[in-house]
Amino acid sequence: MSSIKAERTIITNIEKAKKFKPLKVVLIILSVIVVLGVTGFFIAATHTQIVIGLIQKLADNGKPLNSYEPLNEPQNGLKENGQYLISEIEYAKDYPNSFLDIIYPDENREADRPTLFYFHGGGFFAGSKNMGDPLAANEATALIDDLCAAGYNIVNVDYALVPEEHFPVPLIQANQAFAYILEHSKEYHLNTDKIVIMGSSAGAIITCQMGTVISNPEYAELLGISPALAPEQVCAIVADDAPLDYESFTLACKFLVGNYVKGSIFLNKDELNRYNCIPHMTNDYPPSIMLGSEYRFDMNEMHDKLNELGVQNELVDPFVERGEEKPHCFIANERIDATAKDAFDRLIAFLELNT
Repeated sequence: MSSIKAERTIITNIEKAKKFKPLKVVLIILSVIVVLGVTGFFIAATHTQIVIGLIQKLADNGKPLNSYEPLNEPQNGLKENGQYLISEIEYAKDYPNSFLDIIYPDENREADRPTLFYFHGGGFFAGSKNMGDPLAANEATALIDDLCAAGYNIVNVDYALVPEEHFPVPLIQANQAFAYILEHSKEYHLNTDKIVIMGSSAGAIITCQMGTVISNPEYAELLGISPALAPEQVCAIVADDAPLDYESFTLACKFLVGNYVKGSIFLNKDELNRYNCIPHMTNDYPPSIMLGSEYRFDMNEMHDKLNELGVQNELVDPFVERGEEKPHCFIANERIDATAKDAFDRLIAFLELNT
């Protein structure tokens, strides 16, 4: 009897093992998937250009991202809207995309107007002075036309993109563009005593950082840049939705900015210190207007810092003011959206006050 009982026990155990075998297989498969997922994420997070490179290929428009030659035919004459354009001016030779356009409100190029430098967005992996920011669902180039029509000579600046160049190369190029215009101001009839620096998204990062470079010698030394402009030449800074506080970023934004800074989302203390210019701002920082939507947290943080320093500034935050969640760089929708139009009018009023 004992042998029969033992045999039945063995048979029962075998049947139980067979019953749970599929579950074990599923658990093993899930474990492998998790391990592969974690491994894949770590590889992507520490080699961010893999992901950004795929996005760049998907967005390929047939033209190189970085070039030492103009990507468009140079122009010198009136546009259809009556504004005067001189395009594809080479401002330096050290890095690719070192070209800028100058746009005047009309053919009277000798009129004395403030000079507004504009830096486009695009996550440092895309965009240009001609197309604006592909990450912003708006007409960025129309915004430039309307800024020009408001009475500003626009200097629209291109800069190098990843993977060939990384931080702080676009800042070095911005400084080179300033130096070029200073040297050729009489040739192009540009007022270099009334300068506005403006950027959107990635361009707003450049703008805020250059405002700090110009006004804080220690930050300039930290980045290895000798500023071409003196603080008194810069009448205003316009930060259109600049992501600056890296530790508060979403994962997607960390991929973009981390890739730009070092090719990884894991920035060390020194890299964070060089990138985030807000703690380096001083009471010599130029008067500033911040436009916050997707990165309203960062714009509020900059606003609070400038208030603490006693620097004249204004914050436009539709979420706080109207309870409206607006898209990235919403002001460029000023032709079709009432809230954006109000922001644009406030921007122009701020610039008029300071120029």
